[in-house]
Amino acid sequence: MNHSISRRNFLKTFVIGGVSVYVAAPFSAAFAALFEDNILQAPQWDPLTNRVQHRTDALAKVTGEKVFSFDIRAKDMPHWPQKQAHAMLLRVTEADKIYQGFDLSILEDGLMPDRIVTADDLEKDGITFPQFFGDEMLLPVGKTPQYLGQAVALLIYHDFVRFRFAKNALKFRKDIIKWGEYTGYLERNPWGTYRGVRIGDDNPFNPDTYSSLKNIPISPASFKKHLPVWPEGREGGKLDEEGMYYADQIAKKLENPPEDWLVLDRMFYSQSIDTCAMEPNNSNGWYDAENETLHLVMAAQSPFEVMNSLLEMINRSQFKMKKLFLHPCFTVGYGSKDHAPEPIYGAMASLYGNGLPVRLANDRYEQFQSALKRHAFDMHFKMAVNKKTHKIEAFSGKFIGNGGGRCNFTPGVMAVGATGVQGVYYIPQSDLEAVGIASRAVDAGSARGYGTLQAMPAMDTLMDEAAKLLNIDPVEFRLNNLMKSGMKNTQGAIPGGMMRGEEVLTACAKQTIWKDREKRKAEYEKANPGKIFATGISCVQKDYGTGQEASFARIELSRDGNLRLWHSGIEIGTGMSTSQSVLLAKYLGKPADQSAYGITEWPLLPLYMTISPETITQEEQDQLEKDPLWTPFLSSPSSASNSAYFFSHVTSESARVLFDYGIWPAAISIWSEGIGGGQAAPLTVRKEDARWTANGLTADGLEPLSLERITKRIYEQNGLTAVVGHGFNRWQWADADFAIDPQTTPTRYALDGLSLRWGNQEEYKVASRVSVNYPKTRRNNAGVTYYTAVATSVEIAIDRATGLIDLLDHHTVVECGNMIVPQLVSGQIEGGVAMGIGHALHEYLPLYEDGPGNGTWNFNRYRLPLASDVAVWKQTHEVLPPLSETDPPKGMAEVPMIPVVSAITNAIAAGTGHYFNKHPILPEDILEVL
Repeated sequence: MNHSISRRNFLKTFVIGGVSVYVAAPFSAAFAALFEDNILQAPQWDPLTNRVQHRTDALAKVTGEKVFSFDIRAKDMPHWPQKQAHAMLLRVTEADKIYQGFDLSILEDGLMPDRIVTADDLEKDGITFPQFFGDEMLLPVGKTPQYLGQAVALLIYHDFVRFRFAKNALKFRKDIIKWGEYTGYLERNPWGTYRGVRIGDDNPFNPDTYSSLKNIPISPASFKKHLPVWPEGREGGKLDEEGMYYADQIAKKLENPPEDWLVLDRMFYSQSIDTCAMEPNNSNGWYDAENETLHLVMAAQSPFEVMNSLLEMINRSQFKMKKLFLHPCFTVGYGSKDHAPEPIYGAMASLYGNGLPVRLANDRYEQFQSALKRHAFDMHFKMAVNKKTHKIEAFSGKFIGNGGGRCNFTPGVMAVGATGVQGVYYIPQSDLEAVGIASRAVDAGSARGYGTLQAMPAMDTLMDEAAKLLNIDPVEFRLNNLMKSGMKNTQGAIPGGMMRGEEVLTACAKQTIWKDREKRKAEYEKANPGKIFATGISCVQKDYGTGQEASFARIELSRDGNLRLWHSGIEIGTGMSTSQSVLLAKYLGKPADQSAYGITEWPLLPLYMTISPETITQEEQDQLEKDPLWTPFLSSPSSASNSAYFFSHVTSESARVLFDYGIWPAAISIWSEGIGGGQAAPLTVRKEDARWTANGLTADGLEPLSLERITKRIYEQNGLTAVVGHGFNRWQWADADFAIDPQTTPTRYALDGLSLRWGNQEEYKVASRVSVNYPKTRRNNAGVTYYTAVATSVEIAIDRATGLIDLLDHHTVVECGNMIVPQLVSGQIEGGVAMGIGHALHEYLPLYEDGPGNGTWNFNRYRLPLASDVAVWKQTHEVLPPLSETDPPKGMAEVPMIPVVSAITNAIAAGTGHYFNKHPILPEDILEVL
């Protein structure tokens, strides 16, 4: 077989552990690149407004092109066998008995699978889950299932018709799985814990007495009955003992508060939900045993993670693999495909396809039964407010999250939910304890919000109730407790930049929904007897990023002035394939003409990592960073709202290098032509004054130059024509000095790796990293620093007779720096708010036997909000202007969904007099309190 490799189709080749890995841009390896198949269009750029007209993937999506891996069959893949096999996983629906195998005798008339794969096959062939996913890829006979929906066998069919009939025959049958003796449910220690204590100074700007960042987060001393036993508190003891001493002091004071303290002691519950991804989890893989090659088309938020997981799994198995072809496709479903196990199952299925490509794709029942869920949270809050100053004095939060049957991201979700609970408020003393339990529920993972959708609305509802008890205006009370710039969060870190919570809350309160609420209430209730009109408001801020963000970007300027962009990030519906292209316009005059995403390996900039960025010590980092090709982390998944800021930073900084050493020197040489130094000589020309206009590049009154004219000069001068950049962020950016031009001193960029191509040269050369400054590893102590603030007001009508809630209108105010593509921001706000409405009023999954793990759940049972539920034609939003043109874009994809939950809860309280402490709030709940 001839697998051609060329720059034209953006195919990357490299070797890991003896395996040649070919990583394609979506739909490109061994056949035309994405944009060449008209999947990605060149951006329609308006240089007058500096805006793009539509998403680069818009036309393909609305005309039904094959954008997603769910649509790809063997016949769509050049060089693959044209016959497509199909597979399904057989799953258990109970988890309290010994599994004794299965009975497929109902599959009559030739419907038996062509291949059945069980745990015995995997053991014989040495196939196991990569470490991240735990054990028991398929449940062995003789064991109790770890969770509902655990896979026990893979059934492969060599034709679709038999597959379809067999799948229908097996669906909803409870007599397929054979059971032995009753054992009860498995009991295991928690997947993860977090405890952070902070004791701030009376002056919030002074150093803390104790905090996670200054000292340490606290780890359990042991576990008893599968719950953490925390260290004994001791004043002046070890750091964890000292932290527990302060935790004890907070608890005692909340239990026996001073007379001037109001202490609210409340329990809250946030439900499990499905992320309802438009594209269900799927893959299509072909193992070519003759050539020892594995091909996999997949939907994943992290192609890099899938690549490493497959190498880990197959290299220790009996299967021979010399080549791995990965085809990471664009996808959707924020969080549902972040470290989801389906691509790994898909690769496993392909190994047993008997030479045929095997498609493993969830239908909706299977998606509910197996896809990652949002963690259910039980929360116990105690908050003290000074009755005189109306300021928060102390806060204690205990969180129990249900992580389900596999660990996945439960440790991180619990830590982020706990640390993020403060939202937009300053808390001088806090004790936050979180436990992510293992259970028989379906796995929970990186759902949109990552724990903060559960925690922040509960906190803001508590703030609203406190204002009511203190008989103070709820907006005034919130404004009095906002975190200001320079103050510290509950981990003891100072957030980056200006805290703009006051601006978004004030702007939201000035809008008519909140400002005219009394008048609107009187008018509505007069016109609608039997209805209660009520208004609620809420304000939160959420961090974005993970503390280990990294990405690559490659930019090439061709001789004819075309710009090409390659990026390690993958499109998951947020529009990053459009925004990253648009970012080039700031430094290079226009968006990328062609672009490719999901690139996993970067041989032109051969950086490497050795230790997990989560566990590396400062001593290890100090030693490793001496190697100019070492980096703490190579590539992030598309998650945590990271494309707008983190991915964009690397793209923009790489474009800046190309401007500094390619565009600007060439432009200066043109402007300086002629006697006496040309048109530039009479003027004071500064690089920082350079601006791209509709007519080209100008600065300080100089003639505008087109990109084509500048490009011609760059190539004549053998200037810089291509850049590969890599950046790393641990709640602050790494930066380095690079020896780019031997005739000048090293130049510092907020990158930790650079590779450059000059003129017409084919080869790239890694720029010498003279020195590097990596953020201290102490930043790993949950010292989040990047925040986006959002406020939302809602107005509702409650039917006294039925308890039904009609969401009449809502308004959202967001601050997110300089928007790259305003239409994408608008879409994220509208979609996020709709998700929050669903969480507040509609969506719910039982955790256990009557929940999705039993395989009977679909949208006929699961209530998603409809257009009529979200005030689709009346809703409004506004985005605050940036502080200046230099503000970076902020991550905001997750946060718009959060404040609408508490705004609705607060509105219901305003109408009924009762603050609900669980979601969703249903009509029968309303009737109980009316």
